[in-house]
Amino acid sequence: MTGRNGRQPTGWGPRLLARPSGWAHSVAGQVFALMAVIVLLLATAGAVALVVQSRYDTERDARNRSLAAAEAFAHAPGLPAALKAANPTAELQPLADAARRGSGIDFIAVMNLDGIRYTDSRPELIGKRAPGDLSRALAGQSFTETFLGEPSDAVRAVVPVRDADGAVIGLVGTGIEVANVSDAVEHQIPLLVGATVAALLLGTGGAFLVSRRLRRQTHGLGAAEMARMNEHHEAVLHAVREGVLIIGTDRRLVLANDEARRLLDLPPDAEQRHVADLGLDPRTTELLVSGRVATDEVHLAGDRLLAVNQRLAKPYGGQPSGTVITLRDSTELAALSGRAEVARERLQLLYDAGGRIGTTLDVVRTAEELSEVAVPRFADFVTVELLEPVLHGDEPSLVAGMYTEMRRAAMSGVRADQPLQAVGDTIRFVVPTAPMAAALDAGQAVLAADLQAAMGWRAQDADGTRLALDYGFHSLISVPLQARGVVLGMANFWRAADTPEAFDEEDRSFAMELAARAAVSIDNARRFTREHATAVTLQRSLLPRVLPEQTAVDVAFRYLPAKAGVSGDWFDVIPLPGARVALVVGDVVGHGVHAAATMGRLRTAVHNFSTLDLPPDELLGHLDELISRIDQNESAGGGDGGGPDGMGESAGITGATCLYAVYDPVSGRCVMASAGHPGPALVRADGHVDFPTLPAGLPLGVGGMPFEAVELQLPEGSRLVLFTDGLVEDRQRDFDSGLRLLAETLSATGRSPEQACADVLAAMLFPTPADDIALLIADTRRLEPGKIAEWEVPGEPSAVSRVRNAGSAQLSAWGLDDISFSTELILSELVTNAIRYGSAPVRVRLLCDRSLICEVSDGSSTSPHLRYAATTDEGGRGLFLVAQYAERWGTRYTDRGKVIWAELPLTGGSEPSAPDLLDLDAADLDSLEDLAW
Repeated sequence: MTGRNGRQPTGWGPRLLARPSGWAHSVAGQVFALMAVIVLLLATAGAVALVVQSRYDTERDARNRSLAAAEAFAHAPGLPAALKAANPTAELQPLADAARRGSGIDFIAVMNLDGIRYTDSRPELIGKRAPGDLSRALAGQSFTETFLGEPSDAVRAVVPVRDADGAVIGLVGTGIEVANVSDAVEHQIPLLVGATVAALLLGTGGAFLVSRRLRRQTHGLGAAEMARMNEHHEAVLHAVREGVLIIGTDRRLVLANDEARRLLDLPPDAEQRHVADLGLDPRTTELLVSGRVATDEVHLAGDRLLAVNQRLAKPYGGQPSGTVITLRDSTELAALSGRAEVARERLQLLYDAGGRIGTTLDVVRTAEELSEVAVPRFADFVTVELLEPVLHGDEPSLVAGMYTEMRRAAMSGVRADQPLQAVGDTIRFVVPTAPMAAALDAGQAVLAADLQAAMGWRAQDADGTRLALDYGFHSLISVPLQARGVVLGMANFWRAADTPEAFDEEDRSFAMELAARAAVSIDNARRFTREHATAVTLQRSLLPRVLPEQTAVDVAFRYLPAKAGVSGDWFDVIPLPGARVALVVGDVVGHGVHAAATMGRLRTAVHNFSTLDLPPDELLGHLDELISRIDQNESAGGGDGGGPDGMGESAGITGATCLYAVYDPVSGRCVMASAGHPGPALVRADGHVDFPTLPAGLPLGVGGMPFEAVELQLPEGSRLVLFTDGLVEDRQRDFDSGLRLLAETLSATGRSPEQACADVLAAMLFPTPADDIALLIADTRRLEPGKIAEWEVPGEPSAVSRVRNAGSAQLSAWGLDDISFSTELILSELVTNAIRYGSAPVRVRLLCDRSLICEVSDGSSTSPHLRYAATTDEGGRGLFLVAQYAERWGTRYTDRGKVIWAELPLTGGSEPSAPDLLDLDAADLDSLEDLAW
């Protein structure tokens, strides 16, 4: 037997399992099982019958023995006299015991007419009345019965004892206990079981021999298999349209189906006749008699040519079993083989075209693939012309006259020295009867089987067509390239002297099919080109073109769109108060215009939230909430967010990632948080590269978990590298391998950020990136200690003037006397209000960077607000003055309070005018301490 896949089971276990399974499913196995059940039932019934009969015979024997013993003892001489004796028991008990032992029965009881025992095998029963009905014996009748009761169940006989006058004077009871009768039967059971088992074995063995013989005859087949075999046999005989012959070892015909009879014209009684007597062609007869193997030998049968195959049948029982011959009429095949081969080649060409045309989403390359796939298998030369808008990805115009000229986009041929116009030339169709113009006008392929007679084509360019004819061009098929009912261009298939046969109508149909497939690929490439160009333009317009001036970091960046379509990778550098800077990089899942637009929305939101000077984790939390709300609003609005051209691209933002880092050049600390984005690379001054571990945050828009921030203390001269995953991973490289390669590339020292960006892309860039790449490299700087001044302010109003004086002195040291007055004014306002409305500790810090930064911090979280004071108000003008004299000002919150800051330009200029305020000089600054905000 074979397994499911046609293989022999291996090992003893599978073989033992396979054989019973195959035996059980075969007809022989089913017959054996049925016969075995019948034998088992018969043997069981016989054994039961023997047991019942044996028990009946044993009980009958016990009755007879008991009755005979009782009769003999009742008629014994001297028994009547002994019954009349004074002590019958003494005289009769020894005689009863001797008779009991001699007869082999279990008890002999002699009783009086009242049933009182004089003797018994159990002495304790003597003198007691015997149970049961004794009336029949008292009436003079002997009887036997099966007695059930005390002292034991028994088969007993009761006989009357008569005197000389015939009167009943006593009773004799004998018997055998039922237990002893059963023992006798049980002693016979082993013999009965042995006989039953022997009969069962004999019957099963006979059934096995019969089924084994049947199995050999049926080859172990089941009923369903035999039914299918019969169906197949009938199909081979009557339905198969190929002749089948079976020849026995004696070279007599065993079987011939209907098709074989028809092909060989066999007589009705052909079976069992020798093949030499069938009247076949001598060569065919010789093959059938020889029994040799033959494959597709052509033999003559009347006016038919038959392809004959002959194989030896599988030997059965180690003996050869003849041969099998198949016959196929090949008369028509010879005529059809040529056309079939051509059709096969055309189908293969269409199949190859499906795999070779449209491998890229480039319009020109797709046109080249069309020309390459048809040469030389269909045409000697192929040219492809496209409309100018199609080459740029635009929709072709339907204005009349736009099809009169195209640009040649691709050309292929069997030879390079051809007279056709080169790629890039403008091809004009000015003669309506030319094949190209006629094809465009009709919207279907036009065949010019003989170019010598194509006068319209010759009139279009007399000199060019004369050169083409002299070169050997003789046949042309022009096919318009159309997709969605719009003409994109034209394909021209030429045959020259290399192929003498001209194109025919079948070739024209094939050319239309080939061009139709290519047109779809060209249209897809055109639409992709348009969308890609639009997305790239939008993406680049939304990314920062010029980075803002700041001192904290020296930055270089790179952005590369993917070849398969722009996605939403982005980066940003945002100056923050206190000479700090925010470095941002993000990624939006998806490609196309929607991804680019989503990126712009995210970048704008980050800019807006950064103006609040929030910690990175809080900023990402606000951004996540904003995106979730946008997604909900757009989903509730029922908008599908269809992409360009109805591509149906979703408008949701869920799936965006972001890394937001804030670097402080004063302390050298960098605080960062990630929303599902890869962490940065930290390159130390010695070239050692680390990838700091960031808490794994969920992507933006998913929600449900807060973001966590990590604070790093960056050593002097450190470099931060922020990137998107498109830089490190692709289909050919996993993320971890990309990180290792990136670390090796960044480890080189002595390079500027620009040089490092160039080196990273040279080492990491894939030939065809599947995703956008955003790279941001920032060399961190520290603010010189001499540019920082800090003071601790006591919580008393008199400290304001001391702080103002200290600040003025520090400005003189920095050479900023021009802005001393404005700075003192701002310091006075900020310190006074920190003491008045804030809480300890109050600190003042001046930073001399690209501008002068004044910071006053306190332990309160109360936020000041700018307001316009009325002319009668005594206070409320403090922040108004700060806003007038500072370039910008604001508030940021810390873990233990707030910082109010203001920035002033380093060069003095015209002082701003403060409406409704008197002119101030240095002496008046003390009076400002009474103003409140």
